[in-house]
Amino acid sequence: MAELLSDEEIEERTPEEWERDGDEIVRTYEFDDYLDGVGFAAGAGGVAQDAFHHPEITIGYGEVEIRLTSHEEGGITEKDVELAERFDDL
Repeated sequence: MAELLSDEEIEERTPEEWERDGDEIVRTYEFDDYLDGVGFAAGAGGVAQDAFHHPEITIGYGEVEIRLTSHEEGGITEKDVELAERFDDL
């Protein structure tokens, strides 16, 4: 099990475009059209499966929202930050 990050660690380590929302870190990616967002979500799903860490992914027209938390630990861990960084690289 991963250890929960402190509030200071979350603030320092959360990637720039991500925001904290309670026990989650969240980012909304914007796209020119629906299918670009669907393609991104599919890629993010593959990355998440490889990491065996599964976010909440919501697909809308022109945007994809991703929410990360470590459910078993009850909050934000290094696993969430690392996966957020991997999504940003897609």
